Amino acid sequence: MANAQAAPSSSAWAPLREPLFRALWIASFASNVGTWMQNVAAAWLMTSLTSSATLVALVQTATSLPIFLVALPSGAIGDVVDRRKLLLVSQGWMLAVAGALGILTLLGATTPWVLLLLTFALGLGAAMMLPTWQAIQPELVPREEFPQAVSLGAVSFNLARAVGPALGGLLVTLAGPGAVFLVNAASFLAVAIPIYRWHRPADESTLPPEHILAGIWSGLRYVRHAPAMRAVLIRASVFIFFAS
Repeated sequence: MANAQAAPSSSAWAPLREPLFRALWIASFASNVGTWMQNVAAAWLMTSLTSSATLVALVQTATSLPIFLVALPSGAIGDVVDRRKLLLVSQGWMLAVAGALGILTLLGATTPWVLLLLTFALGLGAAMMLPTWQAIQPELVPREEFPQAVSLGAVSFNLARAVGPALGGLLVTLAGPGAVFLVNAASFLAVAIPIYRWHRPADESTLPPEHILAGIWSGLRYVRHAPAMRAVLIRASVFIFFAS
């Protein structure tokens, strides 16, 4: 009985035996920690730049608004272009934005509106990356291990959510928000390296590439006629509404 109970526990970690998945999982955890550190540092910096409650609140708005605006187009783009290249461009974009924010902050040149603009730019990079990041997961592990891979992704995100804010607050206290922004920039490099080394097979299709608008409508039609998918989206929407 003890052995029967232990088997599921060990199999839950099976995807980590895949070298590429393991490297990306570790890198993703580092990037998620950096993102949560960034959130703490951005909010802290805004409170030191202005006493406006509206501007302080807009930091979170600038972080989340890109997901609302471009989640559907970014998912369609990820189906049209080379996913590996899109991930590399997204990581490079976020590395450059976070690095610029860190340097400007260390130089004392960051204003409230610069902070909001660059925070929005970081959120835009994340919004462009996330659908494609989810879409490549079946390519990283065998089909039978995909549920465990999804669970490990949730573990990585929630563990980073627990650790990141604490580390962010500590580093802000020790070195200031500029240092946190630079650490976040380095976390994007940690993700870009294994993606760059990934020799992904080229997609071969005899059909012409799908247009982005057509891809969006195809996705909406799929959700419309997929009861299981609709149920997941409705539950997530209800949770997010009340959590917000």
